Amino acid sequence: MRTDQHDEGLSSRHIQFIALGGAIGTGLFLGSGKSISMAGPSVILQYIICGLFVFIMVRAVGELMYKDPSQHTFITSISRYVGRGWGNFSMWTYWIVLLFVGMTEITAVAEYCVTFFALFGISLSAWRWLIEIVAVALLLAINLASARLFGETEFWFSMFKVTLIVCMIVAGVVMVAIDFHYPAARICGVSTPAGHASLANLFSSSLAPRGWEQLAASFGMVFFAYTTIEQIGVTITETKDPRAVLPGAVNQLMIRAISLYALALAAILAIVPWTYFRPAADGSFSSPFIMVFQYAGVKWASAIVFFVVITAAASSLNSLLFSAGRQLRAVALDSLAIRPRTSGIMYRLGSVSAHHVPTAAVCLSAFLVLVAPLMSLVPGSGSLFVLFSSTGSAAILFIYVLVMIAHWRYCHSKDYMADGFLLRGWKVLDPAAIIFFVFVYVTLFLDATTLTPAILGLAWLVVFGTVCCVRARKSTAIIHSRNTHLEK
Repeated sequence: MRTDQHDEGLSSRHIQFIALGGAIGTGLFLGSGKSISMAGPSVILQYIICGLFVFIMVRAVGELMYKDPSQHTFITSISRYVGRGWGNFSMWTYWIVLLFVGMTEITAVAEYCVTFFALFGISLSAWRWLIEIVAVALLLAINLASARLFGETEFWFSMFKVTLIVCMIVAGVVMVAIDFHYPAARICGVSTPAGHASLANLFSSSLAPRGWEQLAASFGMVFFAYTTIEQIGVTITETKDPRAVLPGAVNQLMIRAISLYALALAAILAIVPWTYFRPAADGSFSSPFIMVFQYAGVKWASAIVFFVVITAAASSLNSLLFSAGRQLRAVALDSLAIRPRTSGIMYRLGSVSAHHVPTAAVCLSAFLVLVAPLMSLVPGSGSLFVLFSSTGSAAILFIYVLVMIAHWRYCHSKDYMADGFLLRGWKVLDPAAIIFFVFVYVTLFLDATTLTPAILGLAWLVVFGTVCCVRARKSTAIIHSRNTHLEK
């Protein structure tokens, strides 16, 4: 049974779109251009492969949460089945990862707002920091109101993104059906030749057109498009009946996510040959969505896409604040379980409001996300910010590996629930997922932009992981001593 009460106002509809909203973000709308340039049409297969392995991980999370819906976060299972040391490592690491991703998203919101209004001749460059503060304040207010208001807001945020993707897929089908021809153009600083929409564009190259090393290096970029989809393991506890909602929510979520990614990219590459995706003079890549809509004759496509991307970034930040607050509360409760007489800060972070929202934990998480606008005011800090945000993204792979180890040990434990939400074939799928996640991490060393984050991630694993394991041993000794004293 739960030890606290909260607003269990989220429905299956909310749960699916919260997780889907976290998965479909700026990585697809703007970041997929570089992946396409590295892997060619094979990027579609990469999205499917990565999606299937992430599905295995999410199903493992689902089974662990189904066994014990009273968990505040799926990270609790790592403490239970892998060890308190690695559980503490995962709790703090996951919260920090959410903060770094939140900083990235709030920066994206400001960047896209500036670009969006620039299309209409309005300059907001000097007010970038204010846009970030206002955005965080508005999303914080939504998160503090109630879980249900958050879920409803996130539902409509996600609907904007899904609608754009569906429209893009429909546009692709129509343009291929009518053999649409388009003239040469200059889009987002890149000149492209004339061409026409055809399914033949999907099969116009080899499996690794840029070489096998480039194909492997692009796996990391594709994989991270799915990160934070595991937030379903946090939001599921906010429903009225987690066990009734969880199976359908998990299965439908992954089917929709993989389908939307694969179909969207297939439509894009059927219209725009992969060779058209080249970096602009500043090294940036144009949005595949902008290219498709402009080729379709929708000259105001930039405005549409940038508006939706602003919504996408806000949606992701909204979900991240929700999950980060609950993750920090779980950290506080875990600390209080070991040291009941610890400082009042942990008591505040572990408490909930009258609306059953972890107010202090959400507010602290939002406050730390505001480090982003402060960093933007420091000269030369831009590259440092990108470095740490990338390192945070790399660190989430450690969480995924530990989740699979926890699931493996759960299936071998006396806690195993034979009639639960089972991951069939776990004896093969668990090791396979671990191997794949390790492979993805190795690919980070193949690209110059992810090499440093990969190295820093390993350093974090070794140093902080060691610290957590040492502290866990001391905590175990404290608990043992306390229990012995009580028995006497």
